Amino acid sequence: MPFGPELIIAFLTLFVLELILGVDNVVFISILTNRLPKHQQQRARIIGLALAMGLRIVLLFFASWIVGLTDPIVSIGSVEALEFSGRDLILLAGGLFLNYNATTEIHHKLEGEDENQDETKGSTTFGKVIIQIILIDAVFSLDSVITAVGMTDNLIIMIAAVVLSIGLMMVVAGQIADFVNRHPTVKMLALSFLILIGATLVGEGFGYHVDKALIYGPIGFAIGVEVLNLVYRNRQAKRKGAERTPVHLQGSKRVGVRESAERPAR
Repeated sequence: MPFGPELIIAFLTLFVLELILGVDNVVFISILTNRLPKHQQQRARIIGLALAMGLRIVLLFFASWIVGLTDPIVSIGSVEALEFSGRDLILLAGGLFLNYNATTEIHHKLEGEDENQDETKGSTTFGKVIIQIILIDAVFSLDSVITAVGMTDNLIIMIAAVVLSIGLMMVVAGQIADFVNRHPTVKMLALSFLILIGATLVGEGFGYHVDKALIYGPIGFAIGVEVLNLVYRNRQAKRKGAERTPVHLQGSKRVGVRESAERPAR
């Protein structure tokens, strides 16, 4: 098929969709790697995203097999809703895995266990984190490949969109992780998104398709509100900093100390 406007539009559309789908992966990887020692976090993020890229490219070569995963392979009783395909089982396992990890992380956050960072990070090994990343990469990659196959049948376009989108994520993954870790409300919001996405995966595993717009629309709205909150808090902090004059306050304290020292004892 000659390179023309249709392929360009397909590539750009797929590239944007890969970025949207990949943000979930980046946030999850950032949260997982945050439990590692500081010097290992960036390496784990890069390895995790590289594995995601490799897995998606491999799955693209088996696109027809991926599509065939929609055929039922397991059934429970005679209820049609309890017939599960290979894709359904993967989505179910991935959704439950995502919900478990996000809920556990929220528990750590709310119970104040983040204050014991050294002990928590000591119990988390690099290998455990990479295994968790591989498992969730498989789930997100499956969704990504199904989306790509539905957009175009040109393998080169699909691979190019995957490589460029994940390459861009590798560049900004560190900044995203730092931003999420600096702002507790953003981290809690991200964990809530992961629970929502995990619940969506479980629902799709049971055959209930959820339109992506119904998921990413509210997520985008919530992010917009949180951005406004951050801007507001930053402006408030600057105003308070301008109104409070630490130098004068410290000076007044020194004057008070000096006056008490110079005051003769009765």
